[in-house]
Amino acid sequence: MSHTETEIASQPETWRTAATLAEAEEFARQLPRPGERLAVVGCGTSWFIAQAYAVLRERAGHGETDAFAASELPLDRPYDRILALTRSGTTTEVLDLLRATRIPSVAITATPGTPVVKLAGRAISLDFADETSVVQTRYATTQLALLRAHLGEDLSQAIADAEEALAEPLPAELLDAAQFTFLGRGWTCGIAAEAALKMREACRAWTESYPAMEYRHGPISIAGPGRVTWMLGGEVPDGLPGEVERTGGHWRATTKDALAELITVQRLAVARAQAAGLDPDQPLHLTRSVILTE
Repeated sequence: MSHTETEIASQPETWRTAATLAEAEEFARQLPRPGERLAVVGCGTSWFIAQAYAVLRERAGHGETDAFAASELPLDRPYDRILALTRSGTTTEVLDLLRATRIPSVAITATPGTPVVKLAGRAISLDFADETSVVQTRYATTQLALLRAHLGEDLSQAIADAEEALAEPLPAELLDAAQFTFLGRGWTCGIAAEAALKMREACRAWTESYPAMEYRHGPISIAGPGRVTWMLGGEVPDGLPGEVERTGGHWRATTKDALAELITVQRLAVARAQAAGLDPDQPLHLTRSVILTE
């Protein structure tokens, strides 16, 4: 098995660990407090997790929450706190932001002792979910599991859904499809974007992602035979499945938690990579951390 496959399979257990940690006072007091105006930042996968968490935090009534790519945060906005998400702890844009701001910050990382730990006011290590593969799978989902549990969510159904997603065979129509469009609503828009990224990274698939209600506004023109429109959680827009099916395209939506459905996407990305003779642990042109030099 590749490192990526091993890491994908471990997610139910790492989510359980994260949910337990979220209940511990030492972790809870480091995370953003209800009522704080929060900016959540990250790059790549971490940015998409930030998007999902921002919606969930506002929905839970914890306060105004915005998500930004780390390079795009407006430094003059009056946030109470910045939450920086970075697996490696060395991502250039995240470090540059923390150096440039006086806003109190907390970082979540997989790697203790890295620069982000020194620059952030507080730092939480999820080293138990760190990964060998360049492609992020379990670290990203475990990070969001921690944040969801901190908001008071019960993750037991999501974990059960994850175990089911790991046990199910991958449908042939997904293994053979030529193109994928991932859709979400609310917090799952970020998960849809992450799903598209996973497929591009691991198996170089042609993927796109959109809020589900936006799909009719142009993107549906790409639907057709051999192409998949995949809804990752949230309320399915009325009539949309039929519209996709009339194009000859394949519509997919399940009742699983969106993080669990993301596991199916991760598994599919690995299977398609291996079928194409690619190494899912070492995607083209990518490294574990993007470190920019002048």
